Amino acid sequence: MRARRTDTPFPWVGLLTLAGAIFIAVTSEFLPTGLLPEMADGLGVPQTSVGLLITVFAATVVLSAAPLAAITRRLPRKPLVIVVLITFAASNFLSAVAPTYEVMVFSRILGGLAHGLFWAVVGAYPGHLVEKRHLARAVAITSAGGSAAFVLGVPAGTALGHLLDWRVAFVVVGVAVLVLAALVWVFLPPVNHIQPLATGEIALPLRRDRTLRGVILVCVITTLIMIGHNLYYTYIVPFFTDVNGFSGESVSILLLVYGASGAVGLVLVGVFGGRFPRAGLIASVGFVGLAVLTTALFPNEQVVVVIALVVWGIAFGGAPALLQTRVLQIASPQIRDVSAALVTTSFNVGIGGGALVGSILLTGFSLTVLPFADVAVVAFVVVLILVSDRVIAVRRSRDGGAAA
Repeated sequence: MRARRTDTPFPWVGLLTLAGAIFIAVTSEFLPTGLLPEMADGLGVPQTSVGLLITVFAATVVLSAAPLAAITRRLPRKPLVIVVLITFAASNFLSAVAPTYEVMVFSRILGGLAHGLFWAVVGAYPGHLVEKRHLARAVAITSAGGSAAFVLGVPAGTALGHLLDWRVAFVVVGVAVLVLAALVWVFLPPVNHIQPLATGEIALPLRRDRTLRGVILVCVITTLIMIGHNLYYTYIVPFFTDVNGFSGESVSILLLVYGASGAVGLVLVGVFGGRFPRAGLIASVGFVGLAVLTTALFPNEQVVVVIALVVWGIAFGGAPALLQTRVLQIASPQIRDVSAALVTTSFNVGIGGGALVGSILLTGFSLTVLPFADVAVVAFVVVLILVSDRVIAVRRSRDGGAAA
């Protein structure tokens, strides 16, 4: 049945458990970034080869997330989360004992397969767990795990690898993944993710689902937002030093300010996102554009740049949660998990694509062109958001006003 009981307590414990699982999954994904020199020495390969491990991981996620989500769409969600986490742990343990670079590549492919399916299932889980009016808050809670991974998890794993050994860091992360799998088993409520068909109703293939068009539009928006962000943010450190004139020592503080501002943005989504989901997304993207434009127009005003950086962090920090919430609100229950996988793919394509676009621009222009390119993408995204609203509204009117 579509109707849910309105007196059901908000599942704080289950959502926090999911946030913990996301925390350790993201930490596992980006652990090699902080241990690059040590891993290169241990495996006897150049540092660039270790850097490619991250590319291999991301490419595996892009290629496998949606197909794996489609293949497993009828399997129970909670056991699937546990199986995926156990696979994550196996990937980390294999990385810890990898005798050669080739074995390490295999372990990262295994981790990428688990990661793609993990996000397909976990990304959609809040949509099965809470009512639509609570989606923004639920997604903000689970998304906090990813933010915490960048602020705490990856730095802690890096410090552990430097203090002891990079292989020890992978072992510790693997053990932590198993602990999270046990917590999921105990605390995560099971969900019925398969929508029962009405009498005489025939299950349609995914491509004929009426909500798919809206989902694809959100995925396009997600990809473009990430391309615009990463074509600039990938090169933000040289922009700080070469254009804004900040010292190299102050860069880490600026990045910390940006990260803390992003956490504030995530909290704001949890508080207000449920009441203003569409306006929140437009405001988020719009303020990102204004902040980025400010850094371009006033590059020599360091105080102005710092203020713009704070606004940028707050605005962009909530964007991923708002986009995920939007997909879960649009997608029918039948394609919710596949939709989460498509969004995951969109994020990864946008991250890689943005860095590539930025590098291409820098072959013919200076760093100062990057924020203007970002603003151009943002302006186009705002138009697409408005178009997607119209597409979704038309689809709902054809369905007699039913909520997707």
